[in-house]
Amino acid sequence: ISSAIVSDLYLEDILKLIVTLTANVMKAKVCNVWLIDEKKKEFNIKATQSMHQEYLNKRTMKLNEGIVGLVAKEKKAKIIFDVLKEERYKEKKLARKEGLVSMASIPMMVKDKIIGVLNVYTNRPYKFTKAEISLLSTIANQAAVAIEKTELIVRTKIIQEELDTRKKTERAKGILMEERNINESEAFSLIRKSSMDKRISMKEIAEAIILSYGIRKIK
Repeated sequence: ISSAIVSDLYLEDILKLIVTLTANVMKAKVCNVWLIDEKKKEFNIKATQSMHQEYLNKRTMKLNEGIVGLVAKEKKAKIIFDVLKEERYKEKKLARKEGLVSMASIPMMVKDKIIGVLNVYTNRPYKFTKAEISLLSTIANQAAVAIEKTELIVRTKIIQEELDTRKKTERAKGILMEERNINESEAFSLIRKSSMDKRISMKEIAEAIILSYGIRKIK
């Protein structure tokens, strides 16, 4: 759970910056990012600079659903002049409420892998130029690379933290086994119980045991 929270916090900051800057550059009404959840096989809306409550609520979409699903499947940008007239567009009620008209939907690619879709909406009929589509594609792909790197960094830090915790727990178990003449399972149970009783991590309990042992050795 904690690792998921850390990962989400990193991504939230990056994605918020991406949608805000993109909306400003394109003078867009709304910009949002949908990322693919590989495990659940669905899209999740992860960021938007729109303050409308319906956009702030987390929503999901099937991988083959709507414009987002089409863009992900074909790995090509989709430009829509009027979303209300587009059969595959699934959020017409929200579009009417927000006054959304034209849309550029851009795949977020890392090499040949698609990880999400960047959407840009205007509040007036608008024909996106080739230069603008090219710019949005560059932004989307750079964002995708940044997301991949961030997730890799987070995973690496989590692995390092888990290894450090395991190493210190093993050391603390050894100390308890030596001092209390108990077996490995009993030592682990003591550390875990102390962690639960004090509501702090097993790593912190292990560090306290190791520190206390070191102080006693000095004396």
